[in-house]
Amino acid sequence: MKRVLATVALMLAILSAYLLLWPVPVDPVAWDAPIDNGLVDPFETNDLLKRARAIDLGRHDGPEDVTAGHDGRLYATTTGGAVLRIDSFGNVAEFADVGGRALGIEIDADGSLLVANAYLGLQRVLQDGSVIGLLDEVDGKPLRYADDLAIARDGTVYFSEASTKFGAAQYGGTYAGSLLDIMEHGGHGQIIEFKPATGEARVIIDDLNFANGVAISDDQAYLLIAETGSYRILKHWLQGPDAGSTEVLMDNLPAFPDNINNGRNGRFWIGMIAPRSKQLDDLSDKPFVRKLVQRLPAAFRPKAEPYSHVIAINGDGQVLMNLQDPAARFPALTGVLETRKALYLTTLWGNKLPRLDKEDL
Repeated sequence: MKRVLATVALMLAILSAYLLLWPVPVDPVAWDAPIDNGLVDPFETNDLLKRARAIDLGRHDGPEDVTAGHDGRLYATTTGGAVLRIDSFGNVAEFADVGGRALGIEIDADGSLLVANAYLGLQRVLQDGSVIGLLDEVDGKPLRYADDLAIARDGTVYFSEASTKFGAAQYGGTYAGSLLDIMEHGGHGQIIEFKPATGEARVIIDDLNFANGVAISDDQAYLLIAETGSYRILKHWLQGPDAGSTEVLMDNLPAFPDNINNGRNGRFWIGMIAPRSKQLDDLSDKPFVRKLVQRLPAAFRPKAEPYSHVIAINGDGQVLMNLQDPAARFPALTGVLETRKALYLTTLWGNKLPRLDKEDL
């Protein structure tokens, strides 16, 4: 019996030492997560996305973002670095290979595509499919997690670096890096202004908790930014008396906001990639416990739960559309491309690009 007790005591001592001392990459910061009100007005539960149908992408996975080209075809980024071209009949072809993990994509005025590549920085894809690297460092520091971008009419590019600490390539991918950054809540995200004509790049906003979606208003007066780790949307003024200042436009969202895309008639579409985590919220003011949790097997740590949810807002933060599918046929929706006839729903995982015809809403 004494030998058994000694063995148990030793095992408990080893487990305690592991939970207390084993090195982990996060150094959590205490914060007070706002109380999650859940899916209440204006986010009431519905099933308006249930009629979405899928465009099959074959062997390609993770259409994180999509844009409409000047040729009327769609261009989507994927996990493996391929940029896909999709025609009006749903035919899919590989247009370019940018390598790394392509995330945000936008069409430039000259018809080329700009890509935010989480592993490689900003890239330009010419109309013949060739790829040019544009920017892979800022202020002498390498870009670790380029995420989403918006292009102003004067050619200036505004893009997010989700985390300067938890690089996507270094930590095993974009999803793994995002979990670490959100668990730490250390303010490692930033927004960068880049002028391709001169090569000049500068940080215009920093200390964000997982900087994500970026969009510019039709009048070019302001940016909208998704601060995923703080459940909020920011408004950064580019013009007018408040130029250079940033304000909170929407706070205490019921989910993690992802990409922001310009819609029609001044709308902005936001992908709500996953509902908030009660476990993570409850531990927000307990950094020591969060560090212990990070030492547990992945199954016991906070993770994205499957749900399908996107919203459209105006520049004042008013919710104009709230589309959901609790059955989560297409989970982890990152955003929306709105055309005259349809909504294309981008996703973090899977080889489908969902399309919802507006006549089905």
